[in-house]
Amino acid sequence: MTSIGVAGLGRMGAAIAQRLVETGHAVTVWNRTAARAETLRAMGATVASSPSELAAACDVVITILTDAAAIDEVYRGPAGLLTAAVAGKLFVEMSTVRPETEEQLSAAVAGKGADFVECPVGGTVGPALKGQLIGFAGGDAAAIDRARPVLETLCRRFDHVGPVGAGSSFKLAINLPLAIYWQALGEAFALCRHLPIDRAKMIEIFQETSGAPNVLRARGATVAQALDGKSLGSGLFDCDGMRKDLRTMIAEAQSRGFDLPVAAATLEVFDEASAAGWGARDCMEMPTYVVSGAGRT
Repeated sequence: MTSIGVAGLGRMGAAIAQRLVETGHAVTVWNRTAARAETLRAMGATVASSPSELAAACDVVITILTDAAAIDEVYRGPAGLLTAAVAGKLFVEMSTVRPETEEQLSAAVAGKGADFVECPVGGTVGPALKGQLIGFAGGDAAAIDRARPVLETLCRRFDHVGPVGAGSSFKLAINLPLAIYWQALGEAFALCRHLPIDRAKMIEIFQETSGAPNVLRARGATVAQALDGKSLGSGLFDCDGMRKDLRTMIAEAQSRGFDLPVAAATLEVFDEASAAGWGARDCMEMPTYVVSGAGRT
């Protein structure tokens, strides 16, 4: 049986590890905040004391981390993944970062004699638990074929979109319209909030229009609850996480010689919302922030 390690147990990392445990894999986990691993230990996962120990114990290592700094620490730190004897192992990196981060990491992993695939994913905790993520894989064909059994356990679809770095480009691209949509939906509601129509009915109408994305059709009732003033609690994909992604998109575009003016304007609103205490709220609450008259409205 292939042993799989998961380093990074935020919401998505923990859900991915749980999915692997529940589908019968031998799973070892590690997280900087060790307490987050205890639920997975109770499910049957082994808990490593360091990234190095995890890498030594596993044939395949999945990482899903906050940003480039976290990747550097987990891979190259004093007890990092690459301090173990990793020749012949496979690393699958799923973080949302700039392509250059993955390209540099791929070279470091290759220098240790291991294979590397980047595969950032689209989806939140619910799809992760059901193996319904969408993956954007970058790397050489042989490494991706080697990763295929694991990725097929986690994803309802994954595509080989190019060499290492291509997956990151694609992930930033698919997140950009979503970020903009939450702001745009709030502005749209601001235009009709004076009408005597309840929020659920308004959402129902918006769901039937040509401008409605899949997320509104799937989560419209939740958005309506937020517009009615109900807190959604801890965000599945929070506003601060989207702020990080927007900054990454803008930096990547600038490195390639162009600007993202709409994304930059959206980031300003997300920054204002975070400063007003909305950073940990789900992105689905951003229309509420806009339509309520806060910030720009």
